Amino acid sequence: MTASTGQITVYVGTYTQGDSEGIYTYRLDMSTGALQPANDPVAIADPSFLAIDSRRRYLYSVGEEGDPDSGSTGSVSAFSISAEDGRLRYLNTQPSGGDLPCHLSVDATDRQLLVANYKGGSVAILPIGSGGELGEPTDVPRHAGTGPDPERQERPHPHSINVDPTNRFAFVPDLGTDRVVAYRLDLVLGRLVPEDGLAVTLGAGAGPRHFDFHPNGKYAYAINELDSTVTAFSYDGPTGTLAELHTVSTLPEGFGGTNYPADVHVAPSGRFLYGSNRGHDSIAIFTIDQDTGRLAAVGHESTRGQFPRNFAIDPTGTFLLVANEHTDDIVSFRIDGETGLMKATGHVTKVPSPVCLKLVQGTD
Repeated sequence: MTASTGQITVYVGTYTQGDSEGIYTYRLDMSTGALQPANDPVAIADPSFLAIDSRRRYLYSVGEEGDPDSGSTGSVSAFSISAEDGRLRYLNTQPSGGDLPCHLSVDATDRQLLVANYKGGSVAILPIGSGGELGEPTDVPRHAGTGPDPERQERPHPHSINVDPTNRFAFVPDLGTDRVVAYRLDLVLGRLVPEDGLAVTLGAGAGPRHFDFHPNGKYAYAINELDSTVTAFSYDGPTGTLAELHTVSTLPEGFGGTNYPADVHVAPSGRFLYGSNRGHDSIAIFTIDQDTGRLAAVGHESTRGQFPRNFAIDPTGTFLLVANEHTDDIVSFRIDGETGLMKATGHVTKVPSPVCLKLVQGTD
C-alpha cells in the first residue's frame, strides 16, 4: 500500500476475552471513509495498545494477559510490517516490567520502546534491535503516591508514556497520583532518568490518563479520566518544562451521568483538539488558540456507539475513526477543516472489542 492508492492501513488492537482474535488490519478508503478487511487477524492475547516506529517498519503491542513463559503478568510483542501489503509477522515477546501494560511508544530514533504498566505502577524501557526485535527491559522505574479516590487512586497507575518532540524527555500521566511524571531519556544506556523538578501536579482527583503534544511543540494536553477535564500546558522543549494554562470540561453543561474520558489528540493542522468521553459516548471538540495554546469548546459529536476507548485521525486530517469498545464497532467521521466539527460518513465496521487504532500512510 502506498499513499497514491488513496488508502491508509488501519491496525486495530482489541481485548480478546470475547470473540476477538487479536490484532486486525483494515484499509481506509480516503474518498469515502469506509474500512475494508485487509489481512487475517494476528492471534495475540489482549493487544489493547499498539505503537509503530517512525519508518513504519515495525508494530509493537502490549499484552495485558502477559507471557507465561517469562513469569510476567505483562508483556510486549514485536511484529514486522510488510511493505507490500501491511501484513504483520511476529518477531518476539518480552516482559513489560510490570502488571497490566496499557500504553507504549517508540522514541524518534527507533532504538527504544517505552511502556506504561498501569497496575504495576511502573514504566519501562526496552531496546529495539536492528531487525525490530525487542530486548529485555533495561530500566523499570516505579512510581509512588496515591490520590483522593480510594478505589481508583489507591496506588500509582501510569496510564501512558509520551516522548516529547525533542526526543529528550518522556512524560507519564499517572492516574493514581494526579501527576504528570517526567523522565529524561538516556538512549545510549537505555535509562529513564527521573526529573522530579519537571513533574506537574494536577487537581486532586483529576486522574490524568492520555497526553498529546501540539505539532508546533509549544503546547501539550492531558485528558483526565476521573473528573472529565482536559488540561492545557505551554511547553518549553529545551528545558522540558510544562506550565499549566487552564483546565476545561470535556462534557456539555448539564450532563449528570457517569463519564470516563479516555483518549486525546491534536489534529494534524494544530487547530483543533479532540477527546473521547466514555459514558456521554461522544467526542469533545475544541479549537486551539495558536498564540496561547488555550482551548475553547466547539461542541460534541456522538460516537454512534458505546464506550469510545480510543480514536485516531488520519495523517491528512480528513477522517477521525472511533473505536467503540462496548458495541464492537469502528465509526468513521469526516472532519470539517474550517470548524473542526465532524460528520458521520455512514460507515460502521464491526470489530470485536476494539480499543486501539493506529493509522499508517505508506511504508518505506
